[in-house]
Amino acid sequence: MRPLDRRSLLALLPLLLGAPAVLAQDSWPSRPIRMVVPFPPGGSSDILGRLLADQMGKVLGASIVVETKPGGTTQVGTELVANAAPDGYTMLLGASTAFTLLPNLRKLNFSLDSFEVLGGVADYMAIMAVKKQLGIQDMKQFVAHAKKNPGKLSFDSAGEASAGHIYGATLAQGTGIEVLHVPFRGSADAANALVAGEIDFIIDGAITPMAKADRVVPLATFYRKRHPGLPNVPTLSEAGFDIAMSKGAGWSVLVPKGTPAPIVTRLSEALRKVLAQTEVQEALVRANSLAAWQTPQEYRAGVEADRRMYSELLPAIRIKGN
Repeated sequence: MRPLDRRSLLALLPLLLGAPAVLAQDSWPSRPIRMVVPFPPGGSSDILGRLLADQMGKVLGASIVVETKPGGTTQVGTELVANAAPDGYTMLLGASTAFTLLPNLRKLNFSLDSFEVLGGVADYMAIMAVKKQLGIQDMKQFVAHAKKNPGKLSFDSAGEASAGHIYGATLAQGTGIEVLHVPFRGSADAANALVAGEIDFIIDGAITPMAKADRVVPLATFYRKRHPGLPNVPTLSEAGFDIAMSKGAGWSVLVPKGTPAPIVTRLSEALRKVLAQTEVQEALVRANSLAAWQTPQEYRAGVEADRRMYSELLPAIRIKGN
């Protein structure tokens, strides 16, 4: 065989240098993948993350391990993934508020452009419920009671600038009532506080099991459709009230920017297949969410629309940034 000359070797060099990356992609996944959930354990997001990790793992033939990284209203976990190696072994269950609400409140070291979007996955269904001791049965009674007792009713949420906080402040602004916000560290703790009678009302999906068990009184669903698990509870609009709410998917799955395109494609396709499964859709309802597959392009468009909406809403409801 005739030895290769210098020109032939130079022509082969790009192929040789790219060979390790190609081999790495061909063997992916060769070790466990982690899915970071930027919320505390026990809430709707944690349940959703574990469901997706389990089902995507089955489709991919891989082990996907959930890692909760709460803090900073999802900022801590989101930034962690933005800075992770783009090798296909770290995913984020992204909260849309990290890209729509937080940029209007503080300077961030990431944006949606720090990620490759696999797809929008689900919409969040929050339930407004009151403690039974109030003796209130519907939204009109609640607003009337709140107006007679300005500043005396309290509501809690998963934290400052969380969805529950935004909903409560927007409801107060839209109805002319005065209420006190008490932030907790996660939805599970907030829901338990309502059941214990420590606060007066909550707007959070985590309260759904307690509402179904008749431990609290559900008044309205903060979503455009009724909650399948609480079919007799009207939407806020049906109850006669209308407030600004997000239009895009509440959750997405993302990977760090620069993750190889073949891996992104495989992950995105696995996610789409999982969301099409009837049993997964039913499980999502139990996690207070509805399957809402969005292509990466659709998700990005929804995020931008909601970012503009929050830029106008937050000053109106007096939620200010750092």
